[in-house]
Amino acid sequence: MNSTVRSSGVSSRIRETHAGVGEFAMRFTSTPRGARLARRLTSHRLDEWGYPYDGEINEAVTALVGELTANAVRHGHVPGRDFALCLTVTRAGGAVRFRVEVSDTRSERLPVVGSGGEGEAGVEERGVLAESGRGLLIVGSLADRWGVLPRPGGPGKTVWAEYVAAVGAAGH
Repeated sequence: MNSTVRSSGVSSRIRETHAGVGEFAMRFTSTPRGARLARRLTSHRLDEWGYPYDGEINEAVTALVGELTANAVRHGHVPGRDFALCLTVTRAGGAVRFRVEVSDTRSERLPVVGSGGEGEAGVEERGVLAESGRGLLIVGSLADRWGVLPRPGGPGKTVWAEYVAAVGAAGH
């Protein structure tokens, strides 16, 4: 099933195939409300694909989306520019892979990544009472791997994270 959804002049892509592959892609306003909507629509889409709201997979992938979209709003915001979310689900062998990509148009503020181009859980320590600075720690602990790439087709960056679960794992 393929469909396109238009909301406020912004289109989204939703694709599903019988082979267990799905894609959800949409642009959102670079505001806390846009980040919240991205998180909620991701959870809803995962539930429709068979990964229930209260399942481990839905909760983990939704948390990844929440952290990456919040970072796009807080650190990648450019006035008048949206951020983009792309969620893909693929099955290979005995595993199902969820890839979250969040793109913004700000290229000078990059997250800290490891020497191999993939993110590490160890982010600059800010103290135990700091009110921010833990988002990438959460991403690093939930994701099997994550990283940052130049944004395709324009200025900015894409921060991505992958979550891998065994087919038939908790939540599916």
